[in-house]
Amino acid sequence: MTSADTVRERSQTTSPPATRSEADERRETAWIGQGVVVEGRITSSQDLRIDGTVEGSIEVGDHMLIVGARAAVKANLVAKSIVISGTVIGNITATERLELQATGSVEGDISSPRLVMVEGAIAKGMVDASRNRTKAAQGG
Repeated sequence: MTSADTVRERSQTTSPPATRSEADERRETAWIGQGVVVEGRITSSQDLRIDGTVEGSIEVGDHMLIVGARAAVKANLVAKSIVISGTVIGNITATERLELQATGSVEGDISSPRLVMVEGAIAKGMVDASRNRTKAAQGG
């Protein structure tokens, strides 16, 4: 056995089995970090997590949007599912579900067929939590 074979054997025996890591999860979710400030229009074709400051508009289509506890967002939000733990000033449209955590606050109009609001969350504005009447009439 050569020294190269020994190194190859060690690297094969010491490497952990392939599992889904945090790095893999981050690749599937775009992230705006705590120290990042974004001004303008954000569109994403994957899930998005915001922990920084955003001013403008955010659209993630058929994906999830997460606003972290330390995030400050001044934007209209559009996503399939939205979880808010930070501060949002702007109108929100969630096509499936909106969840306001205890540390979350929203100042703006909310439209979502499902709304979950944890005790301590703050919402100031109009709320439309009704299902789309067309879908309901079609049995959906």
